[in-house]
Amino acid sequence: MALTSEASAVWNGDLPHGSGSISLESSKLATFSYNWKARSEGENGVSTPEELLAAAHAGCFAMAFSNELATAGHTATRVSASAAVTFDIAKGGITGSHLNVNAEVPGISEEAFQTIAAAAKAGCPVSKALAGIEITLEATLV
Repeated sequence: MALTSEASAVWNGDLPHGSGSISLESSKLATFSYNWKARSEGENGVSTPEELLAAAHAGCFAMAFSNELATAGHTATRVSASAAVTFDIAKGGITGSHLNVNAEVPGISEEAFQTIAAAAKAGCPVSKALAGIEITLEATLV
């Protein structure tokens, strides 16, 4: 069964001075303000498409890693993942995503942990969608 998730965006004004909002339409859970200043310079309290992409990548990777662990016979007590998506104007836009995961997995070796983390990075559907950018991974067994 295929599931389609939806979001919408409204933009008002020109790029450097305008602003808009991004809404999570499927869940109706949130609407985020966004603007060019936040995207190009950073601004507290205002989101960016890259921040939302980072959230999607972190969430997807955490799920994929948990699944890869279970498939290999390991159950994680806890998986904590983050993603940092880089937007570089000079290089034409989104240039990379750095995944960072800390996980408690009883009885797993460091080598198996790293192998499974790499497989999850490659198999994560959001990672696959981001195939045109560099994706790096830092995995820590705690």
